[in-house]
Amino acid sequence: MLQKVLIANRGEIALRITRACKTLGIKTVGIYSDADKDLMHLRFVDEAVCIGPGASSDSYLNIPAIITAAEITGADAIHPGYGFLSENAEFAEIVESSGFTFIGPRPEHIRLMGNKVSAIVAMKKAGVPTVPGCDHAVTIHNALAEAKEIGFPLIVKAASGGGGRGMRIVERVDTLLESVQAAQRDAEMWFGDDTVYMERFLQKPRHVEVQVLGDGNGHAIHLYDRDCSLQRRHQKVLEEAPAPNLPEQARADILEACVHACQLMQYRGAGTFEFLFEDGEFFFIEMNTRVQVEHPVTEMVTGVDIIEQQLRIAGGLGLELQQEDIKVQGHAIECRINAEDPTTFLPSPGKIESFYAPGGAGIRLDSHIYPEYSIPPYYDSMIAKLISHGKDRETSIARMRQALDEMILTGIKTNIPLHKDLILQDKSFCSQAMDIHYLEKHLLKQVEEKKAETA
Repeated sequence: MLQKVLIANRGEIALRITRACKTLGIKTVGIYSDADKDLMHLRFVDEAVCIGPGASSDSYLNIPAIITAAEITGADAIHPGYGFLSENAEFAEIVESSGFTFIGPRPEHIRLMGNKVSAIVAMKKAGVPTVPGCDHAVTIHNALAEAKEIGFPLIVKAASGGGGRGMRIVERVDTLLESVQAAQRDAEMWFGDDTVYMERFLQKPRHVEVQVLGDGNGHAIHLYDRDCSLQRRHQKVLEEAPAPNLPEQARADILEACVHACQLMQYRGAGTFEFLFEDGEFFFIEMNTRVQVEHPVTEMVTGVDIIEQQLRIAGGLGLELQQEDIKVQGHAIECRINAEDPTTFLPSPGKIESFYAPGGAGIRLDSHIYPEYSIPPYYDSMIAKLISHGKDRETSIARMRQALDEMILTGIKTNIPLHKDLILQDKSFCSQAMDIHYLEKHLLKQVEEKKAETA
């Protein structure tokens, strides 16, 4: 088993990894920037090392500083968490070439899935359904011919993209070339790679994903599915597991296809296949080669500690779980709690004055915050994940409402009202799963219209 793990991250995921390591008897090293000296997990790790100034580029993205911290503390492995360097193939290679264990997939799989074009090619070979489109780079020279094959509307995407950046929806042929060039500029600016590709634009899809685990030697299992369709500007707001209202045969087929793909790749560690689901069909869009923000909902319904499995696999203990061991019990929902204005969605860093964590049956809170903690302005605005679990979706929703009512957080603005007063009071959402446009184009639009009426 691993002896000492350096946690190359911050916030709630760093605390989450610290807890998993402690459970397994693994010593821990925390890293932090000048702005993060008061992080909660630093109170619990065995050693802590400051790696640079507050800006991410000078600290959590500073590969030499992270490797040096691992060397001077005698760590034998590095866990990247999510975000930052978690899907950076170069970082994974440097970690392993420096003599440390990278707690994640092999670098070649990170690189393969980090490029959407190569990922699509790999999934087609594995028999995983993909969105109709091209599986090679698009330029102004071949865009028109490709578009005629795909048909309109279509979407131009950055091959190395994510988070909705580098995307352009094209409704008509006369805007095609302009959209391709704009997407290329965005892709170069955000990802340092101007490669783009095109695929059919699905009108009202849901975002459904499949959690997998692999031992790196051909044994792989799935932990069922999640629905992550409630999004704003392509950023997830609420997730739930299992995905509601899926045809059982379609579900069974896609779960089997994902496991088969992992077996073919000999995938190592945790990963997530992401799909668009429309009219009873699944279409692969990407694979995230890391632990997901929303992994707790899967843990709640399966009883599997995903971080612990990452550590066990990386430590050479393999994957003892078999597919028949995995059963879904009940339903779980996760609300992402962000330090942001609930109306403008602008970040709201600052000092937390008071904080009370909700509790009760089926309630879990993953967070690093506490009273008097100051949220720095340098990083992602997510400060907590509130998770509810119940025997069914209705019970999970009811428990989430109660938990949000109990949660006290003052001194900063948060998006708690978005969850409490809008999403979980919406009859349509509470009765069935909605498409990826529902939150932005219906619920938030209704709020804006009401504001305009009273102005």
